Amino acid sequence: MTKEQFEALSDQAIAGAGVVYFLAAMATLAAWAAGRKVIAASAREAVLVGADSPAQSTPDPEVGDADKMDLWSRIGLSLTILAASIHLIALVARGLAADPVRVPWGNMYEFTITATWVVVAGYLLLYKRYSLGWLAPIVTWFAVIMLMVSVLVLYQPVTPLRDALQSYWLVIHVIAAIIATGAFTIGGMCSILYLIKARWEDKQATREDKGGSRGGYLARLPSLKSLDQMAYRTHAFGFPVWTFAALIAGPIWAHAAWGRYWNWDPKEVWAFVTWVVYAAYLHARATAGWKGKAAAIVALIGLATLWFNFVGINFFFGSGSMHSYA
Repeated sequence: MTKEQFEALSDQAIAGAGVVYFLAAMATLAAWAAGRKVIAASAREAVLVGADSPAQSTPDPEVGDADKMDLWSRIGLSLTILAASIHLIALVARGLAADPVRVPWGNMYEFTITATWVVVAGYLLLYKRYSLGWLAPIVTWFAVIMLMVSVLVLYQPVTPLRDALQSYWLVIHVIAAIIATGAFTIGGMCSILYLIKARWEDKQATREDKGGSRGGYLARLPSLKSLDQMAYRTHAFGFPVWTFAALIAGPIWAHAAWGRYWNWDPKEVWAFVTWVVYAAYLHARATAGWKGKAAAIVALIGLATLWFNFVGINFFFGSGSMHSYA
């Protein structure tokens, strides 16, 4: 295949992956819709049992809904795996389309589609161990939105690497940064869900007093304690990787490219700000015992600084940053 054909294949694969991610997202929504009926029916049964109501031998509609929920969940997972596979093909083809062949991390478009794939891949790797089916709607819609933004806003044709990027430190630094970004993003998703569910549970107590049901997506999320622990684990994993990427590999690469370890460039500064926020998050949890809402808010501040450093620097500072290509 020619370089132009590889580039066309990459573009088509990204479009195809986006479509399959969308189908996976719709399948997860169908699963949660069926699950809502199951949970609502279970809640009604619990109320009847608690009221010592006589049992009635009527058909149980929630059995069929549970089967539908499991079916749609399996379809959603299968489609997500398929989309991630197509997505990976797009990344490989993008690298093969360059002359000379290179890693597909030469600009914002390539970094974004790679980071998105890492988030999805991380979710799939942890899916079985931590039973992450509840995270499926968030991850699939995240992938759909990020690929749309990449294609519509960030897209750039394949070009050779700039001089500053022609270093083996590109591979070392960017791999670490992408892995950390994926971990922080998944942790941020857990923190967002923690805050939403905590608020929902506060309101739910009042609704139950009025005879309301506990159906819906939030009812099927893990406990607040489990969400908090999952967020902590992913952040604890991502932090040392980000430390290596931002404070070790990055400065070494900067010295090789520009002759200085630190240039007070906006992207370098915001990478350090991100590191400080996540360091404060982990330190507060380890020493002051921060958990729950306070920890989740700090984690989201870190996620905001991370993605501002990732995308915002290029739009707000542009040519004022030596890293405007990244």
